[in-house]
Parts: sequence; C-alpha cells; structure tokens
Amino acid sequence: MKETAKSLTLHLILEKPPIGVDYGVQQGSGTGYVCVQKQRSQGEDLTFMVSLTLKSLPGELPVFTGPFAQGPPKERFVYLNIGKSAGQWDSAWSRRLKIPLRGITPEMIHWVLTDEQAVLEISVPGTAKDGSPACASVKGGEGWKVVPVGKE
Repeated sequence: MKETAKSLTLHLILEKPPIGVDYGVQQGSGTGYVCVQKQRSQGEDLTFMVSLTLKSLPGELPVFTGPFAQGPPKERFVYLNIGKSAGQWDSAWSRRLKIPLRGITPEMIHWVLTDEQAVLEISVPGTAKDGSPACASVKGGEGWKVVPVGKE
C-alpha cells in the first residue's frame, strides 16, 4: 500500500490567558526547538495557526508529523510555550501547555482535506484555577472541531 501525506491546518485558541505573559508555539523538540508566533497576552484570547502533515496508510489511524508535532506517533500533541519557555526571560513562569491531537477524528480529517476553506480548531483555557498560566495537558483533546476559514 502506498503511503499518503497531506497538509492540515490547525487553529489553536488560548482563552483569556493572564496579562503580561508571552506565549508561542514550539517548533522542533529537545534543546534545538524554537518558539514561533510569540504573543504577549493582554487578557484577550490568543490565536495560533500551525500546519501539520498527515502521514498514514489507507485504513490506518492518522499519524501527524512536521516541526510542530510532538510525542510518539499515536499520541501526538502540539506545545504552547509559556513565559521563559517562550523566550520571556523576565517572566515568573516557565511552562508548556500540551494540546493533544487524539480527539481529531477521521471524519474531521476527511472534511478538512476536501474543503480548502476549513481548518481544525480547538479552544483551550489560558488561565489555571489559581490565576496562573494554564499548563500541563489539556484534558483529552476532545474539543477539536472543523470550522470554515474566516468564520471562527
């Protein structure tokens, strides 16, 4: 069977993170990563767009690859870096927020691949219960949905 590879766009929305903290998407892994699309929170939602490659054989579970894909093949995720991890050296925070991709269904993938005006989107909380930047893992990653570009 021939392997197929297609590009998918992900729209990540960080809901109302604490003011004055820098956020960015981790590109690469280990000590060689860079933080891209850096933004400083003003208390409003922050948005990030990343592109991943869907690499799989027909009939298999999807495997996401590319410079933004982190983790083992069947449990991929995207990191949002926070504070010092995002290059804000004077920040009190050095965190990462892990956004799992496992909630993306084959139906969603099919829809996005057949509609050039659609992206996969997830909204995640930016603030923890104690008022600090949310970090660790987004629970489950079930919040993924397909939205038309420009209609988010």
